Amino acid sequence: MIRPFLELKGVSKVFPGVKALDAVDLEIYPGEVHGLIGENGAGKSTLIKILTGAHKHDAGQIFIEGQEIKILNTKKAMELGITAIYQELNIVKELSVYENVFLGREIKKNNGKSVFLDINLMKEKSRQLLSELGQNIDPGVNIGTLGIGKQQMVEIAKALSVQTRLLIMDEPTSSLSGKEVRELLKTVKELKNKGIGIIFISHRLDEVMEICDRITVMRDGKKITTMLAREATVDELIKLMVGRSLEQQFPKIKVTRGEEILRVEKLTRQGVFKDVSFSLYRGEILGIAGLVGSGRTEVARAIFGADELDSGEIYIKGQKVQIKSPKDAMKYGIAFLTEDRKGQGLVLDNTVDFNMNLAVYDKDKSMLLDLKKLKELTMKNIKKLNLNPPSASFIVRQLSGGNQQKVVIGKWLNTNASIYIFDEPTRGIDVGAKVEVYNVINELVAGGAAVIMISSELPELLGMSDRIIVMSEGKVTAELMRDQANQENIMRAATGGV
Repeated sequence: MIRPFLELKGVSKVFPGVKALDAVDLEIYPGEVHGLIGENGAGKSTLIKILTGAHKHDAGQIFIEGQEIKILNTKKAMELGITAIYQELNIVKELSVYENVFLGREIKKNNGKSVFLDINLMKEKSRQLLSELGQNIDPGVNIGTLGIGKQQMVEIAKALSVQTRLLIMDEPTSSLSGKEVRELLKTVKELKNKGIGIIFISHRLDEVMEICDRITVMRDGKKITTMLAREATVDELIKLMVGRSLEQQFPKIKVTRGEEILRVEKLTRQGVFKDVSFSLYRGEILGIAGLVGSGRTEVARAIFGADELDSGEIYIKGQKVQIKSPKDAMKYGIAFLTEDRKGQGLVLDNTVDFNMNLAVYDKDKSMLLDLKKLKELTMKNIKKLNLNPPSASFIVRQLSGGNQQKVVIGKWLNTNASIYIFDEPTRGIDVGAKVEVYNVINELVAGGAAVIMISSELPELLGMSDRIIVMSEGKVTAELMRDQANQENIMRAATGGV
C-alpha cells in the first residue's frame, strides 16, 4: 500500500478573533494531483503558509512519509521538498532566467569553495530543468521580457531545482491565456508522472476536475470532504464550497438604459491601441473582451489618466474633457479597479479602514478628517461586501486574495463615482464571492451609474453585460448586443476574424 508523502492530522491555526484552520486532516500521495478548493477565507491560504513554513500551526500534527516533523521556516520546508508557486509570481524581472532559478542559492566555482559564481553551470542546469518541462528558453535572457506563461515555467524550474517532492500551485492559471493554460496543465501531468505530489488550488472548477485525482473542499477553516475528481460535479462542488445551492451564477438584472455618460473617440497610443471609439450609458454594463495583449487594459488606463494618449477625445456627459491624471479622472466621477490589486490597488501593510478610504481622504477640505464618518463608510462596505473577517482594523496583507479584492471594490464604492471601470473584477475570487461582486455591480447600474467590465472569462461577460465590444491587436473589431453575443463570435472577433 502506498504511503502518503504528506499527512496532516487535526491541524489548527488561530489569529486574533479568527479561527483560520479548525482541526484539518489531509493526505497527499506521491504522483497525485490534489485539488484544494473553497471560498476566499475558507483557510486554503493559511494551510499553504503552514506547509511552506510562513506560519506555525497551533495544534495538530504534520507527517512526512510517516515521520512527524516541524516546519519551522521556509528553508525547512524546502529541505523537506515542499515548494510553492503563487498567483503573484516570485520573480525579479530585472534579472536573467538563470539568476531567478538560482536566486539565493547561487552556485560557486570549485564546488562552492571559490568566491566566484559558476555562471556557465547555472545556465546549463537552468537549460536542463526547462528542457525537462518542454521549454526552449534561453537561460541568459532577461526574465522580464518573457510572457507570464513562460515566467511561470521558470518558477516551476526553480522549484524543481531544489528536489521538490510536493509542489503547491496557487491559482496558477489565473493570468494565463488559453494556450498557456493548456501548456501548464500538460506540465502538471508530466510532473505527476515523475512522482511529484501536487496541491492544485484554483477557482476554475473545470480545470480542477480535469487535472486532479482527488479534490478537498474547505469552508470556514474546516475540511468539508475529500472526493474523487471523476465522481464530482461542478454543482456539487459549488454547493459544498458555499454551504448553499447557487441557483444563479450570473444574477443579471434588467435596467433601463439612460443617457450617454461617457464617449471616447479615436483614442490612440502608438504601438498599443489605435482609433478606439465607443459610448457608455447610465444603467449599462459594457463588457470589453479580447485576448491578452489586445489593448483592453491599456485603453482603460488611458481613460483613467494613468497612461498618456497620443491622440483622441474623451467626453463626459457630452462635454469634452482633458484627463491627464487619475486625479482628473476621479474629479469627473471615474473609478478604476485595476487588475493588479496588490501592486496598484492596495497598501498591503495598512488596515482595511485605511485602504477603503484612500480615495476619499482629500474630499474634506478641512485640516481634520472626520474619522467617525470614515469608519461608518468602512463598516457599511464591510457588511455589503461580506468581508471576512469583518474587521476594519485587520491588516490587508493578512486577508485572502478575494477579500483583498473586496477591499479595493469598497475603496471605489466610497467615491460615489458615476463611471466604474472594473478590470478583471473577479480574478482569484471564488464562486460565492463572484456573485456578491455581481450584485454590487447590479446595485451601481440600478442607481444610475455605468460600468465597464473587462474580463478574460467569457461566461462572465456574456452573463453580466448589456453590450460587448471586442478588441484585437489594439483595435475594436466588434460590438455586440447582449442577444447577439456568444463565445464563438466573440472569439472570432478577438482573433482578428470577421
